[in-house]
Amino acid sequence: MNRLKNKVIVITGATKGVGRAFARAAAEEGAIIVGGGRDEAAGIEMMKEIADAGSDGTFVPVDLNNIEDIRKIFRIAYKFYGRVDGYFSYGAVTDVSPLDTCTEEVFDKIMDINFKATFFACQEAIKYMKKTVGGSIVLTGSAHAWGGQKDRAAYACSKGALRILMEHIAHNYAADQIRCNYLTLGWTPTEGEIALRASQGESEEELRQRAAGILPMGRMCEVTDYLEALIYMFSDESRMMTGSTLRITAGEYI
Repeated sequence: MNRLKNKVIVITGATKGVGRAFARAAAEEGAIIVGGGRDEAAGIEMMKEIADAGSDGTFVPVDLNNIEDIRKIFRIAYKFYGRVDGYFSYGAVTDVSPLDTCTEEVFDKIMDINFKATFFACQEAIKYMKKTVGGSIVLTGSAHAWGGQKDRAAYACSKGALRILMEHIAHNYAADQIRCNYLTLGWTPTEGEIALRASQGESEEELRQRAAGILPMGRMCEVTDYLEALIYMFSDESRMMTGSTLRITAGEYI
């Protein structure tokens, strides 16, 4: 349908989960994808999927602990394609982090990747979007941002901080035609979630069964459940949408 035709979209965390699924879906809608991640083999596979979708793109190795890597992906996007129209911040970690036992090491890991990296990525996105005619930033949120489960204290704080960052950008950069919105994801069996539960002795099938009994709509969200919302949020159809929180959570409100 070409709803994103020729839009240059930068994605961090592009080789896994929702990031990779959106890269493919956006390419099918005509977007040019500049995807970053640590897994170079997965990045090469992602670029093949984008080419198969009939679009163009570039993979950039990115470690979200390295601010220079973050600057590099935006620099490459602008150098290769002359613009940055969108930024999707997806990369994150979800380590167990109860308030009463969370270590400083775990806290720093979560905040550095989930918040600090996104803060400076948004700085870069805004810098390049100002050079053209604005753009759309979408931050990946979580239902944990409204308090969170007991074993996700640091994670909840990181996602809450992103919600404030979204509102700050939306309020202060609207005059530059730069939009920012917060997509609240539900409980999703991504590679990271499955690996975390496996480390706790729970299989994917057991996880899905347990989640089905908890979530009001009776099943976990799949990565494909978010794609239409993301396409809309990066398209011109949502050009007057900024400062919004969009929930796709199977009825989950923590």
